[in-house]
Amino acid sequence: MPVNITIIGLGQIGASIGLALADHKDKVTTLGHDKDFSIEQRAKKFGAVQATNHNLPSSVENADLVILALPVHQVRETFGYIAQDLRKDVVVVDTTPVKAEVVKWAKELLPETAHYVGIVPAIGPGHLELSGAGLDSAKADLFLKSMFLLAAPPGTPGEAVKLVSDVIGLLGASTLLTDFIESDGLMASANLLPRLVSAVLLDATIDQPGWQEARKVAGLAYYRATSALSEAEDTEAVSLLSAQNRANVIRLLDQMAASLMDLRDELSSQNDEAFQKRLASAQKGRIRWLLERSQADWSHMPGEKTEKISIMESLLGSKLGKIGKRPDKK
Repeated sequence: MPVNITIIGLGQIGASIGLALADHKDKVTTLGHDKDFSIEQRAKKFGAVQATNHNLPSSVENADLVILALPVHQVRETFGYIAQDLRKDVVVVDTTPVKAEVVKWAKELLPETAHYVGIVPAIGPGHLELSGAGLDSAKADLFLKSMFLLAAPPGTPGEAVKLVSDVIGLLGASTLLTDFIESDGLMASANLLPRLVSAVLLDATIDQPGWQEARKVAGLAYYRATSALSEAEDTEAVSLLSAQNRANVIRLLDQMAASLMDLRDELSSQNDEAFQKRLASAQKGRIRWLLERSQADWSHMPGEKTEKISIMESLLGSKLGKIGKRPDKK
């Protein structure tokens, strides 16, 4: 029988998950919920979900897997709303980039018969320059050749972890098994720091002396450097995520400040050779990262220890079973 999946939150992430799963109706059924009724209806029309239910508690009653594609500040209350209507052995997943508090909320609010698994999706290399947010920016191949971080509390049944891993496989993505501490550390540098750097640049320039003229000529470089905190960004979520990941974010901000001071000192001391060398090294690092990201073959990178989905073979079988072609064991 197909796995029943309820997707709560039909923005870019939730709707993209639904669109990717639309090609696997023999394996899964999808039901969507969004607090905005019009978005629910549009998502169904676009094919992001097969059905919708605007009553949040009843939308999860028959679900084997519940995916919360929501901003972090909406997750806790959503756990509370759906807790009493979750069926036995349901797997509940969230997609927020910071897990330290979310896992506590899950333990506090979800019934013992439900299994929480945290995932952090990454956009595939083909959409790194995708702009916009919400349902209109959803893509069926948004996660193609991407990597999802996956973490579960100790004692989580292997079948629950495997179910989530297999669904990620249906999205065209791979799974990197991690723990909540490591996941939050990775997301501090890969997700939160870029947003905060954009905020710092904006704070240091807008409405500062000279801005009245500078704003007239600010172009592509300024646009790109500040795009991590675009008008579509949920600043309340960024603030809360930073607070929940405080130690990691502070550490990275200190590193950023040190790098800026090194750059400043080289410029101040007229050490032009070191200054240019630092810029060139940064540029080469970006080129290397983009190449690695586009190839998405992390298992062949020197020093990489990426966990493949095949390690889940050693765990209990899931209701979903083996889906698609799995890599051979080595």
